Amino acid sequence: MEIRKFIDYLKGEKKTSANTCDAYFRDLNAFRIFLTERGVTDMSEASSADVAAYLMTLKNEGKTRATANRKLSSIRSFYKYMQRLGEIQVNPTEDIKSPRIERRKLEYLTVEEVEHLLETPDDSVKGIRDRAILEVMYATGIRVSELIELRVRDVNFRMGFVTCNGEHGRARIVPMGSIARRSLDDYMLKSRSIFMEGKDEKNPDGPLFVNYQGEAFSRQGLWKVLKKYGEICGLGDKLTPHILRISFGVHMVQNGADLKSLQELMGNEDIMAMEIFLSVSKNRIKDVYDRTHPRA
Repeated sequence: MEIRKFIDYLKGEKKTSANTCDAYFRDLNAFRIFLTERGVTDMSEASSADVAAYLMTLKNEGKTRATANRKLSSIRSFYKYMQRLGEIQVNPTEDIKSPRIERRKLEYLTVEEVEHLLETPDDSVKGIRDRAILEVMYATGIRVSELIELRVRDVNFRMGFVTCNGEHGRARIVPMGSIARRSLDDYMLKSRSIFMEGKDEKNPDGPLFVNYQGEAFSRQGLWKVLKKYGEICGLGDKLTPHILRISFGVHMVQNGADLKSLQELMGNEDIMAMEIFLSVSKNRIKDVYDRTHPRA
């Protein structure tokens, strides 16, 4: 099946993450089913009219423009791959424009909300660990998948930075502030060894953050940790790993970080993904202008 070959290509040559590959597979399989229902049994025979009809169907089903764009991106990548292999002459997505997305208001935590959150964990073994998790997430802006994949060897405690494998297996180095470093030191000295009782805690390939079984967190496990502190702080469902990551970016921009540097720190390959921070950047520039220009 062409889809399976494409997924194997993403995994083998592009080093695409398993989660991203799964998303590609779901999107392409849904499009394949749509084509079959239209009488097109070979995906290489799809036309631009088929793609346009699929987007219209998604709209009629109430799917958001963001969802339609993601699915179109998956289909477009698939047909570019088919075109490179010489299996099709014309890419059916070539003349299809992505649905325009209405820019939503950027949601993030205030600095005060973050400070309240970081002060919430207590000094128990679990609290020390949780504080280190929250501090590292906010100090680095790394993705939840990157956090749970961190190994002990990925942290340079002396210099104060972590190495993230990132998406597509492309590593990047992200600095940590002094407070996050102290919290992480605390966790390694007072907490992790207890969770790792009976296991090789000095193994540099072992997971950095561990649960009660001394094993790496799952996504669900980490979400539960955040949910607990979100409820304590009165943030409720507003607190998610992604909101902490966005808050990191917003607060950096508010304090003068440029988007290019922020893009490198956050590991976003596409500069377009940084557009969400433009409104914050523009507001900051306007504030500077109003405060400093003699004729403002």
